[in-house]
Amino acid sequence: MSIWNQAPTVEELQGRARDTLIDHIGIEFTEVGENYLRARMPVDRRTVQPAGILHGGASVVLAETLGSVAASLCLKSADKACVGLEINANHVRSMSEGWAHGTARPLHIGGSTQLWEIRIEDGNEKLVCMSRLTMAVIDRPRN
Repeated sequence: MSIWNQAPTVEELQGRARDTLIDHIGIEFTEVGENYLRARMPVDRRTVQPAGILHGGASVVLAETLGSVAASLCLKSADKACVGLEINANHVRSMSEGWAHGTARPLHIGGSTQLWEIRIEDGNEKLVCMSRLTMAVIDRPRN
């Protein structure tokens, strides 16, 4: 049973990310599953620190991107929006090349908060970063 109230394709998600930070650092959505969302991020000049390894902040951008997009896809009403409330990340292993692959899965989808776990792995499925993102569900601001 799918958790999504909206079910866009990866192409539609990528289109929504055009001309944003997501696009700038090369994050690509790769899969929308029944209860998870996946994307990948290149480990290259845009995402490494001066030591040549994946910047922890880049991992957090990937995690928050996945969790925020996934949370928004679970909203039951167009009058609601999701905003980040808190994020943490444990950086377990370094990477210096290839793709960082992230998978977001819900731990809690409620009416006022959502909690997401985002697992980031290297190309050999070894854990690079484990993140947890808390989202607040708010009334969409009216313009």
